[in-house]
Amino acid sequence: MNKKKNSFQKFMAIPGMASVITAFAGVVILMIIFAVMNPNFAKQRNLLNLTRSICPYLLVGIGQGIVCITGNIDLSIGSVLGMSAMISATLICNGVNPIVALIIDLAACLAVGVVNGILVGKFKLPPFIGTLGTMTICRGLAEIVNGNYNTGDIGNAPLAEGLRDLFYYGKIGFLYYGVIVTLIIWFVFNYIMNYTRTGRHIYAIGSNVDAARLSGVNVFKTTATAYMISAFCSFVAGLVTMAAAGMGSMQAGLSYEMYGVAAAVIGGISTLGGSGLLVGVIAGASVWAILQNGLTLANVPVAMRNIIIGIIVVACVLLDIMRRNGMLGKKNK
Repeated sequence: MNKKKNSFQKFMAIPGMASVITAFAGVVILMIIFAVMNPNFAKQRNLLNLTRSICPYLLVGIGQGIVCITGNIDLSIGSVLGMSAMISATLICNGVNPIVALIIDLAACLAVGVVNGILVGKFKLPPFIGTLGTMTICRGLAEIVNGNYNTGDIGNAPLAEGLRDLFYYGKIGFLYYGVIVTLIIWFVFNYIMNYTRTGRHIYAIGSNVDAARLSGVNVFKTTATAYMISAFCSFVAGLVTMAAAGMGSMQAGLSYEMYGVAAAVIGGISTLGGSGLLVGVIAGASVWAILQNGLTLANVPVAMRNIIIGIIVVACVLLDIMRRNGMLGKKNK
């Protein structure tokens, strides 16, 4: 009995695990509430669509979460998503082979990650300012890449239908390919964060950047790596968005910087850096998608949905700051 108790205590002592369990409990509670409110929520078709809708939130949550663990933030994440969707769709609609289009698109997105890494990691620009600048630039590129117009339908281009199936419509059994791709990406970065030197360095600079530097960690390289991971996740999320719409939209990715932060902080990743688990991002992204889906079925206005989500995000960040500052759990004497 004592061994089981000690094992449980060790499990709960893992930094961020309590927040992860709380987030997953919230997922279960929300699903029960919305299923009671509207029986259509629990129907198979809606649940399958719900799993698919989680994908872009989870992808940007992974990227934003890793950047947050370094103690920084990436405000460009939504604009890179929009740029990704527009570049790929524009090239495909102009007859470029989809594989070549994706390679060009990936290079452009990773370049943004490198720029963010240089601005924040090399020149010590505050991440809010640096990524705000690249956010504006990338949104402008997303708008002008097709002459300030949304693209046409990509479905008629060679191989484009396969691209749409891979990232959105195709499925094996009850599982969509897009969900499989997203989970593979999550597994890869979860492994990197937990079992590699890069992951340890990311946590180290988020915990104490000066101590990490004195320990031999290349702070610039690690920061740039985190931002490149974020850009890669936005690139894939852009493909998911493009595949879902069947076109490139200049509005793609709007507010996704908020979605990324929400998925990360609801999942227990600290905005102050140094702690948090990527498994929590799955719960955080699920909470966001469930709220969007359930409130839509309940005919709650968009404005009210945004207010509810905003309150949840602020509450999660506030609780994290209070916990880190020792303001929780203390008794008045």
